[in-house]
Amino acid sequence: QVQLVESGGGLVQAGGSLRLSCAASVRTFSSYAVGWFRQAPGKEREFVAAISWTGYAVSVEGRFTISRDNAKNTVYLQMYNLNPEDTAVYYCAASYRGGGSRRGDAYNYWGQGIQVTVSS
Repeated sequence: QVQLVESGGGLVQAGGSLRLSCAASVRTFSSYAVGWFRQAPGKEREFVAAISWTGYAVSVEGRFTISRDNAKNTVYLQMYNLNPEDTAVYYCAASYRGGGSRRGDAYNYWGQGIQVTVSS
């Protein structure tokens, strides 16, 4: 069983930056496709970014960057130029030897989520 733990969330002003981390409990995390998703209050969960197959939601492209440090078994989501519409609970998700996907059902493991709040 893979455990994923997100960190780095919090409150930031519009235009600010945050870096989210997703740390995995396995040493073979490099073999996993990882995605970031978010869910705002009253809205459905939506795709943000993925790595293995690297892709971004249109709403974040050019502002967010996904990366991984295999030595630390961690995937990062660097977020720049945040705006209030980015306010949500952010989740990382992983699938073993997955190709990466915008679809949440492509991932087997999910973190508990972390709050990101952007004030105007």
